[in-house]
Amino acid sequence: MYTNNAYLNNSLIDIKDKSKPLIVTSCGTYKLYTRPKLPTWRPKGRVDFQLLYIAAGKAHFHFEGAEEETIVSAGHMVLYRPKEPQKYEYYGKEQTEVYWVHFTGNNVTNLLRSYGLTDDKKVFYCGSGFEYQNLFRAMIYELQMCKDNYPEMLEMYLRQIFIKLQRYFKSCIKTDNSHAAEEVDKATAYFSEHYSEQINIDSYAEQNHVSTSWFIRNFKLYTGFTPMQYILSKRIYNAEALLQGTQYNITEIAQIVGYDNPLYFSRIFKKMKGLSPSEYRKNMQV
Repeated sequence: MYTNNAYLNNSLIDIKDKSKPLIVTSCGTYKLYTRPKLPTWRPKGRVDFQLLYIAAGKAHFHFEGAEEETIVSAGHMVLYRPKEPQKYEYYGKEQTEVYWVHFTGNNVTNLLRSYGLTDDKKVFYCGSGFEYQNLFRAMIYELQMCKDNYPEMLEMYLRQIFIKLQRYFKSCIKTDNSHAAEEVDKATAYFSEHYSEQINIDSYAEQNHVSTSWFIRNFKLYTGFTPMQYILSKRIYNAEALLQGTQYNITEIAQIVGYDNPLYFSRIFKKMKGLSPSEYRKNMQV
């Protein structure tokens, strides 16, 4: 399992702080590879707010003490408010990847409402672009390094996430194309699970009874990527995680993310990230 977490003042205890309107207290990410299950059970909830982003795979939630589970797929977020019971599980077989942030403050509820995160929003689709992951990773790094004015930077990154959500909610109201949204949602979930396989976009569109041009146009409208750009970004992003958090060699990582030729993988990786895989891993270890 790959983990990368950061905590304010290195404290694992959830806190309620009303000294400022918005304060980030902890953030992190989990990605399950071989661990079979990662459960969380907080019967009394927490005293702060928690936002989770399902970046890949699925998460299994039990809301309000219900025995039946709510399966939340990639591209969705879940928002917990203070004192809400929290019970959920991730499974390694689904290769779940989740980002999370805890936050508090003296005006959080009103701030959330102003960004469209009204009191009824608990589970919501937000799109599957990589901008969310980048913002979460920037928060993690900021809280780990604690450079000058890092609390303000953390707030800025979290507000950027809120703004992206607000824009997405408004764009959905304007387009109001539920069929297209469902098709893109289904496609991103499929690509997230099968990104390491050979995927033919023409064949995928045909199997789902839509034209290739319609599918590509709507996929880009909702995610900001063409389908192949999305798959490529997914491969490179997961390669980054493997380079950072595992001891797999470059050939093994290339195969895991879908490349039989490690040299071709290295060329693609360098084109995307500006460094070869070995250079990238070396920089991460400094």
